Amino acid sequence: MASKTIDSYRNGAEISTGNAECKKNSVELLKELGLPMGLFPLENIEEFGYNKNAGFIWFVQKKKIEHTFKKIKQVV
Repeated sequence: MASKTIDSYRNGAEISTGNAECKKNSVELLKELGLPMGLFPLENIEEFGYNKNAGFIWFVQKKKIEHTFKKIKQVV
């Protein structure tokens, strides 16, 4: 399901591959959009994409990562 959604946004998107390049580009995008640096888990990223016209961002990671936001006690 997720890959079908991503595929529909690939045309016209900026796409990076490889952990180092994806991490660098995603951090730059967070800064550009004024979003917090800790918003996304940035580990073992295989692909990062951003379709600016649609406002759609995606990450493809090697494995599932869970994070707990301590202040709201929410696992995502």
